[in-house]
Amino acid sequence: MANQELTEDSVATQFSAEDRRWMERALALARQGAEAGEVPVGAVVVRDGEAIGEGFNCPIGTHDPTAHAEICALRAAGRAIENYRLAGATLYVSLEPCAMCAGAIVHARIDRVVYAAMEPKAGAVASTQNFFEQPQLNYRVKAEGGLLNQEAGEQLRTFFKDRRRTKKAQV
Repeated sequence: MANQELTEDSVATQFSAEDRRWMERALALARQGAEAGEVPVGAVVVRDGEAIGEGFNCPIGTHDPTAHAEICALRAAGRAIENYRLAGATLYVSLEPCAMCAGAIVHARIDRVVYAAMEPKAGAVASTQNFFEQPQLNYRVKAEGGLLNQEAGEQLRTFFKDRRRTKKAQV
């Protein structure tokens, strides 16, 4: 769905009830991240109808620049199945993946990525580039965006609004 405007009608018919269920879980994880003071992004790796890994952004708390929600979920899934290849899995994430995460998704052999909100500054799936469509890649990932876009966007807007208000109060 690269570089297409997402409308409620197009998104409603594109995704299943199961997709919605897992994205709601990703949004719940994003809330956990926000409560910990992290940018609210959550991710769930699902295979055969079961969550095999999940995570939320935690680079601040872990002092790890790679601790994005997607990376945390991929790591947990790999440990759970004792394999770094996650073939047959879908990754649900509340924000369009960045280039680092997109690269990890390809290396993990995720079949499909479903994301909620687009990330106009650093999103590498559709916003700033079409990472998964690069001809030099030896693996193709299907990506679909916009599921629960409004909910994810509101989480992010509220988080950053509150953060700006807190910083302003400290000045």
